Amino acid sequence: MRRIHPLPTGRPALFRATIHGIAFAERAARVEGVRPGDALGLFADPDDSACEAVWVHAAGGDPLGHLPEEIASWLAPWIRGGGTARAVALKVGGPEVPSWRRVVVEVRCVTGTPGDAP
Repeated sequence: MRRIHPLPTGRPALFRATIHGIAFAERAARVEGVRPGDALGLFADPDDSACEAVWVHAAGGDPLGHLPEEIASWLAPWIRGGGTARAVALKVGGPEVPSWRRVVVEVRCVTGTPGDAP
C-alpha cells in the first residue's frame, strides 16, 4: 500500500502556476509541442542542490522549465520526502506571450484526501 505524505501546514493540494525558465536552453521550442490537457512530469532537484527547484518536463522527458521559487521552496522537499505531485497543462500561449506567462499548469499533490488521483 502506498504511504501518504501530508503536505506542509497551509499549503494547497491543488493549485495553478506558471512555468518559469522557458526562455533558456531552447526550452521555448519544446513548449510548442505542449497542448492544454497534456500530462507533465514534476521533478525536484536533489538535496545537495544549490537551490530548491521543481522542474516541469514534457511527456517525452524534455525539461520545459521550473515552478516559481515560492512554490518550489516547500514542494521540492515534500517530493524528495516521498510526496507525489502531478501536473497538467491548462493554458499554452505562443511566442507573443512573455515566456514566464506562456504555460499555466494545474498541480495536484496526492495527499490521500477524497478525489485525489492515485
